[in-house]
Amino acid sequence: MQNVKRLWGAIIVLAVCNLVLTSLLITHSMNQTEPSQPTEPEQQGEQKNERVVAKIGDREITIKELHTALERHYGTELLGQLLDREVISLEGTETGTAIGNAEINRELKRMQQGYESEVQFYASMQNQLGLSKQEIQEDVTNKLLLEKLATSHVHITDAQVDEYIKTHADEFKQATEYNILQIIVSTKDQANKVIAELAKGESFATLARDRSLDDATNNTGGDLGWIEGDDPFVAAPVLESAKLLKVGEVSKPVSLPQGFAIVKLKNKREKANPDQGFIRENVRRELALQEAPPLKDYVLQLRNKWKVSIIDPQLR
Repeated sequence: MQNVKRLWGAIIVLAVCNLVLTSLLITHSMNQTEPSQPTEPEQQGEQKNERVVAKIGDREITIKELHTALERHYGTELLGQLLDREVISLEGTETGTAIGNAEINRELKRMQQGYESEVQFYASMQNQLGLSKQEIQEDVTNKLLLEKLATSHVHITDAQVDEYIKTHADEFKQATEYNILQIIVSTKDQANKVIAELAKGESFATLARDRSLDDATNNTGGDLGWIEGDDPFVAAPVLESAKLLKVGEVSKPVSLPQGFAIVKLKNKREKANPDQGFIRENVRRELALQEAPPLKDYVLQLRNKWKVSIIDPQLR
């Protein structure tokens, strides 16, 4: 039930990258001709007309070379994911299992924890990951359909939900959220120079863009967004430093494994009490997944049921 902002970002990036690579792989397969032995002039003509995607000096990298490399390195994995999505869809159709808008919206709401608003969430996904709202919703729909199918025979009672909430009270208590800015540099001397420039009135956002080594935040002025005090995806020294600051204050250099951080507390707030119905549905879902077979095993069962076979030996 913790902040899932960065975790979901990573998951979505991987999912979309895989879909893009799958598309390239399919395009490559569709464009391949029947096996033949072209003459040398034909080979030269084909290479000359091949679309060039990059150059290194006089060396040209063609789209065919890219497709070949993608198939060699990612073909097996991507084909597997394509098959998994298909058998999940087939099983959903056969059993009459579907994902409604209410379920999609509830999951999106869970993903948006840590963002100030729905608008900011989608803007962040578009700007940082290049994902449209539709692409996010499609990925969420596939994930929810798999979970619903895998847990269709699992029944979680209200008493089980009550017991979980009672025994995990710390997960649901009201928490303080912090809006933190950070600049990461290599040495303490560089950190002190940044602090000196801030004291002279230089913009934190400008210095973060020009000096920070953190590629995830330097283009957004070093802004980590709203995070809870125990967020596992933010360095503990950064969090502990922020907790000691007043709003608007800047920290002394904070030692990190990769260098030093300058931390600014932009704002803080008490996290709003979440909707109890929302909490109970999430708990019920998590408990059902715990009692269901592992999702990988379930997908393997679906592959066997729908008689999936991989013909190409190189992609098995």
